[in-house]
Amino acid sequence: MFKFNAGAQHPASGDARLAAANDLVSRTLAQHGLIPGGSSTPQANWSMPKMPQMPSINGLSGISRANTVAHGMRSGTYTCAAGHRDYLVHVPASAAEDATGLVVMLHGCTQNSADFAAGTGMNALADRDGFIVLYPQQSRGDNAQSCWNWFSRGDQLRDKGEPAIIAGMTRQIAEEYGIGADRTFVAGLSAGAAMAVILGQTYGDVYSAVGAHSGLPYSAARDVPSAFAAMGGQGPDMAAPAGQGIPTIVFHGTADNTVNPVNGQRIAAHALTGTAQTIEAEASGSTNGRGWQMRSAADMQGRQMLELWSVEGLGHAWSGGQPSGSYTDTKGPDASAEMVRFFFDNAGKAQQ
Repeated sequence: MFKFNAGAQHPASGDARLAAANDLVSRTLAQHGLIPGGSSTPQANWSMPKMPQMPSINGLSGISRANTVAHGMRSGTYTCAAGHRDYLVHVPASAAEDATGLVVMLHGCTQNSADFAAGTGMNALADRDGFIVLYPQQSRGDNAQSCWNWFSRGDQLRDKGEPAIIAGMTRQIAEEYGIGADRTFVAGLSAGAAMAVILGQTYGDVYSAVGAHSGLPYSAARDVPSAFAAMGGQGPDMAAPAGQGIPTIVFHGTADNTVNPVNGQRIAAHALTGTAQTIEAEASGSTNGRGWQMRSAADMQGRQMLELWSVEGLGHAWSGGQPSGSYTDTKGPDASAEMVRFFFDNAGKAQQ
C-alpha cells in the first residue's frame, strides 16, 4: 500500500447587519493571511481587490444559452433546485463539434472565473488538445469572499448545495457536447480544490479524476472555526471516505502558509481508498530553479490512481501559472499541463 506521513443560510437582511457580517469575515480572513494585509492586525479599511467582472445572465432553468457561440469564451447561468451560479465556458474551435473532454476549473477565494482562467493558462492547453473548460463562478451573496463553501456540511453531500449545482452544470455542458463521464474532470485551487475533492467523492459518476492544488481533504471541516484549524494543519486526520478512491493529482507548496501541506498528503492518502495493492514510483527534478518531488501510485491494472507533487519554496499559488492572474507562481512545474496529462492518460480506463 502506498503510504504517506500525513500527520446556507443567507444573513438576515439590512444594510447594517450585512456590513457587520462582511466586516467580520474580512477581519477573520486577514488574521489568517487569506487576504491582503493578513497579519495579526486586521485592516479596518480593507477592500476587495478588483477582479475582472463576471458576466451575468438571468436564466430561468438549466443553462441559459443567450450568449452561445460556436467556439471561444461564453457566459451563462445554471439553475437547479439547489440554487444557481454563473459560469464561463471556453470552447476551442476544434472542440465545437468533436470535443476530446471537459475540465471543470474551480477558483479560489477572492478570485473569479475570468481571473482563474487567466492565471492557470488552461484555455491555451484546451486549444492545443481540443477539450472544453468550464469555470463555475461563486457568488458574493453565497460567500462574501467568493470562496466555495467546502467547510459547510450542507455543501459536502450529494444532491445538496454547491456540489449539486456544480455537478448539474457539468452534466449539462457534457451532454451538450457529447462528452462521457470517463472524459470529464474537475480541478481547483485552495477552496476550489477542496470543493473539487468533494465533487470527486460525491459525484464519481460525473467526474473520473480530480486535480487539487493547495487544497484540503474531504470532510476536513464542518464550520468556519474547524476550517481554519484544518487549514493550519491542526485539524483531525479524518478517516478516508467509504468506497473506492478516485484518481487524483495533488500539487502543494512546501512554503504554503495558508493551507498547511499536510492537507495535500491527506488528500493523497484518501485517493488510494479501496486500492489494496499499488505500484509505486518516485521522481524529482527542478523547473526554473525550483525543486520538486513527485510520488505516484498505480493499481495492479496500471491505472494511475495518484500523483502527489511537492514543490519546494512554493507558497499558496498555482505552480507554473501566468502573471496575468492572481495567486500564481511562474516558477516550478506547470500544474495545469501536468493535470491535463494525468487526466487524459487515465481517460477511458475503467475502475477495476
